[in-house]
Amino acid sequence: MNIQHQIESELTTLLNPTVLQVVNESNQHNVPPNSETHFKVVVVSEDFATMRKVARHQRVYAALAAQLEGPVHALALHTYSPQEWQQQASAPNSPDCMGGSKGDSL
Repeated sequence: MNIQHQIESELTTLLNPTVLQVVNESNQHNVPPNSETHFKVVVVSEDFATMRKVARHQRVYAALAAQLEGPVHALALHTYSPQEWQQQASAPNSPDCMGGSKGDSL
């Protein structure tokens, strides 16, 4: 199972989301082709209705601890309750990669 599917499986099991989007954004960064290192995750779950944003992120980080210790370098999290999602209806776009090139000097 690839990393994206692992993330989807872990979050589906833990949060029973009404919306789950896991986007591999590795191709937007200076990594080898077909890498799975940078992800954008949008999760809408009733579980988040009574949680602050920090607690939501902590819960996701705990669920994905194995992936974060290994191949995943960056995780952009967008966590919403269903009510917040009705108002928002989309997550912000990820910013462009601003570095990381092996050719850049410090």
